[in-house]
Amino acid sequence: MTAAADSALTFGFYVVGVVGIIVLMLGLSHVLGQRHNEPATGEPFESGVKPVGEARLRFSSHFYLVAMLFVLFDLEAVFLFAWAIGFHEAGWLGFWGAMVFLLILTVALIYEWRQGALDIVKYKPRPSLAPKTAQVKKVSL
Repeated sequence: MTAAADSALTFGFYVVGVVGIIVLMLGLSHVLGQRHNEPATGEPFESGVKPVGEARLRFSSHFYLVAMLFVLFDLEAVFLFAWAIGFHEAGWLGFWGAMVFLLILTVALIYEWRQGALDIVKYKPRPSLAPKTAQVKKVSL
């Protein structure tokens, strides 16, 4: 048997094993699991307090933007961790490469900050609480 056929056979056994374990776990949970049909089963549990209002709220797309920026800037930790592991092997070229990478990320972070992409709440000037004075016309007699 060739190496390619041996690898394909091994991979096939792996796929069959994974699918078998998934089917076994789902089947056992269906057979052995408890079934509840009480009226309160489908309601959310709020620590004994009756839920009020709708759970589906509309969120601003700005929250998703902040989340995507978090993931983007969080990935830098993965690259820097790999760089830190191979620090001695990378030498000065690796060091300066990491510094350029950090410089680019810092410039991008400052740009996003100045554009307001990291501000979750946009602050609006608060209107004055003082009552507006009515303009009184002077009438001459």
